[in-house]
Parts: sequence; C-alpha cells; structure tokens
Amino acid sequence: MKKFSDLYEFIDFAKSNRKYPENTANGLKSALKIFEKELNIDELNSIDLVEDNIEEIFINVVSKNKNKGIGSLNTYKARLLKVINDYQKYGVNPSKIQGWTTKINRTTTHKPHKKDMPDKESDKIQTDLSDSTNTPVHKIELCLRGECKSVLIVPKDINAREAKMIKDILDSLVAY
Repeated sequence: MKKFSDLYEFIDFAKSNRKYPENTANGLKSALKIFEKELNIDELNSIDLVEDNIEEIFINVVSKNKNKGIGSLNTYKARLLKVINDYQKYGVNPSKIQGWTTKINRTTTHKPHKKDMPDKESDKIQTDLSDSTNTPVHKIELCLRGECKSVLIVPKDINAREAKMIKDILDSLVAY
C-alpha cells in the first residue's frame, strides 16, 4: 500500500536524481505538510484515498488556513497533485525514473504586482489559479456591512454533505 509518507521519500529520491531542483522539492514538501495535517488515518495510509478525497480535504485546508490566500492554497493543492502524479508514474517503480525527462524552465519576466491592483483583476488571477488546478468553483462575494466583505469559494459540484459542513462552520463563527 502506498502511504502518504512515501511522498516525502519520493521527493528526496527525485531531487537526488536531479528531477526536482532543491527549491521545487522544498515547495512540494511544504504542500505535503499543509495537507498532511488534515488527513485522517485511512488517508495517511493510502495515497489513492487522498487523491479520491482531494476536494473534501481541500475544503478543510482552506478553513484551517485562513491566514493564507485562496490562490496560495490552490497552488499547494496543485503541488500535492503533481507529486502524487509523479509518484504514480516514477515512484512506484524506481527504475522508471531514468525515463523521466524534466522540462527546462525558461525564466520569464514577471510583471511587478501593484499594491493598488483593482479587485476585479485580483479575482481573475485567483480564478485562473483555481482553473489551472482543474477545480471548477463558484466564487460568491458578499458585502456584509460597510466595507466588510466576505468571499466564499466552493466547488461547482458541491454535494449536500459538503454544503452542510460549510454551513456548520459558518454557524460556529457567529458570536452570540
């Protein structure tokens, strides 16, 4: 059985075989650490179960990491899925790593982010990040009072159990 902890060993193995640069390996490990905190015993013992439950796990990660932006969390999710995919291709049978060709990363000039970037452009960037991880979502912005606004991002294929979980979380935040 493929355990979640095997992914850490795979990252080190891939790094030592020059398939991941050191900074990439560190970023992948960071993603594993964030998601690992939200896994149950069964998920820790099965990478396939993590992959199957990724949307539910991601909702828990979002609710527990309110200090991080949704764009960052989507990036962590994409990194986790990348490691799982690479592990399934090359980690299960280590002899296949010799056939692993890495992409040469061409550095592109990045535009500096403006601090006064309009909200609409910021939302577009976050939506693009979400779409690039193949997670179609609904993004709901609510103006609550004055300048206080709330943003709710949920998967488009949310089911009744997940909606109830979100409702229960929101109910628990209400100060009486």
